[in-house]
Amino acid sequence: MRILVTGGAGFIGSSIARAYLAAGHDVAIVDDLSSGRRENLPAGAIFFQIDIRNVKLLRQTFATIRPEVVNHHAAQLDIRRSLREPLFDVQVNVVASVTLLELCVEHGVKKVIFASSGGAIYGEPRLLPVAEGSPEAPISHYGVAKLAVERYLAVYSLLYGIHFTALRYANVYGPRQNPHGEAGVVAIFIGQLLQGVTPTIFGDGTKTRDYVFVDDVVAANLLVLDKGNDEVFNIGRGVQVSDYEIFDVIRREIDSKQEPRYAPERPGEVKHTAIDASRAKLRLGWRSKVELADGVAKTIAHIRSCVST
Repeated sequence: MRILVTGGAGFIGSSIARAYLAAGHDVAIVDDLSSGRRENLPAGAIFFQIDIRNVKLLRQTFATIRPEVVNHHAAQLDIRRSLREPLFDVQVNVVASVTLLELCVEHGVKKVIFASSGGAIYGEPRLLPVAEGSPEAPISHYGVAKLAVERYLAVYSLLYGIHFTALRYANVYGPRQNPHGEAGVVAIFIGQLLQGVTPTIFGDGTKTRDYVFVDDVVAANLLVLDKGNDEVFNIGRGVQVSDYEIFDVIRREIDSKQEPRYAPERPGEVKHTAIDASRAKLRLGWRSKVELADGVAKTIAHIRSCVST
């Protein structure tokens, strides 16, 4: 199968591209390297350094590759930036995604797999863990954009017969996550503690998130190549972990005595979230397999290896 992975030099996208190659598929990657890293690119993939807003170059890429499946992970990932620069966020996360769908129509793409957000789309749920049928009430531009693309996917499926699967991720962490980025608290805390820097928790440490290891996310992206057409799935563990708890898990694994500093909460962030992945278990046969402590240990080992080299 010919698969085009947008954002394939990023932490999640590169892991998925690597798994597709291992499964015997032909993989091409589009990434502008604004947050993705060239060293993440897997051997065997064809790489095009392109901003997904560049319609001309993207059209040329589609004509060259003739993808059967598009796995869309390229995005503006920072909730805070979406609040500061809403027009930039909508250009990257909505307009470029619709452009991608137009090119899928032009070039006969059979399916689009979309990286959505289980943390941002539901807003502040009344009941946790939150299932796919729950009200969608995002409180950030980023969350609105993700929900908008899901709606466009459904329309393009209805009008043009392009199948889609939207995967609403919990907080994904694991090897190759950038410890110097704006998002990805696990990698950020690990990087800071290894360097002797005091990590900052925004709020009082009780805000909760649902953490899912990248290998489990990759498994879902493999399954939906031929399952889950025209459906939305939560991909998470369904377990709330507070900011202080995740900090403490990391600190104990590193064997650090460091305490965090605290700063005011940041706007646009939900206070508590965890997502129910029962539908993915029922329809896809997917479940999370990696426990938090094991995933954190693997992530620490990877970041340590990068620091040592």
